[in-house]
Amino acid sequence: MKDKMPIIFVLLAGVLWGTTGTAQTFAPEGALPVTVGAIRMAVGGVTLLLFATIQGKLNLKNWPWKTTVIAAGSIAAFQPLFFSAVAITGVAVGTVVAIGSSPVLAGILEGVFWRKIPEKKWWVSTLLAIIGCVLLFSSNNQEITISPIGIVMALGAGLGFAIYTLFSKQLLQNHATEAVTAVVFTLSGLFLAPLLIIYDTSWLLEFRGIAVALHLGVIATAAAYLLFVQGLIGVSASTALTLILAEPLTAAILGVFIVGEELTLLAWFGVALLLLGLGLLSYTPKKIAVEEVN
Repeated sequence: MKDKMPIIFVLLAGVLWGTTGTAQTFAPEGALPVTVGAIRMAVGGVTLLLFATIQGKLNLKNWPWKTTVIAAGSIAAFQPLFFSAVAITGVAVGTVVAIGSSPVLAGILEGVFWRKIPEKKWWVSTLLAIIGCVLLFSSNNQEITISPIGIVMALGAGLGFAIYTLFSKQLLQNHATEAVTAVVFTLSGLFLAPLLIIYDTSWLLEFRGIAVALHLGVIATAAAYLLFVQGLIGVSASTALTLILAEPLTAAILGVFIVGEELTLLAWFGVALLLLGLGLLSYTPKKIAVEEVN
């Protein structure tokens, strides 16, 4: 069971991220996706900073700032790129391209820069999960709009998340999980702070706005990324990014049971493929688990 804990941590992170879309439906009317993303990072960064300080894990001596800036900058870039992609090319295409490309790009980067080629099971699992995502998002009876600019932005978002994951894993080699998440997200929040000046944030004065900001910042960011980074200690970056495809799965299920959305038969088939892909990847014999950690 101990060998399974990193996988469980990453899957739980994906589940918490999957609550983001449902939570945003409860936000006040004036809450723009870009400002919601910036507030999420700001609240999450402060929460993680306080948590690491209370735990006594925030030791910045000999801290690798170059690696940290790359990790913080890439996850900060993910926010506006993803939301812009969704706005330009639609939720279905934007989400599938961004989330689906992330594990593939991480696998490629691992092979090129770290000489770590993902095993065959990862490729099969990732393919099944991505096809599941495509079926899930393309069967919502909405008009599909393919915009080259939107696709490029979605790929940029996927690349940003892949780079964040790879460099966070590097930071974890010598620093505590709490410290890594606290420093990276505090810095990321500072990078996105100008967006809170440019765009309207008056929706934060409403009770619903505060509640949504706290949920997104504390639960869907601070808690989720703590789990994700903790899981990164025991699995490769490419594996972790495939496992977080539990995010769209969770979002779809919450959409059905809380928001009242309906899924077509094709969408449920996509859910089944997603579960199959995640289940296949989660099944890790002890020997493979030890090799993957090393």
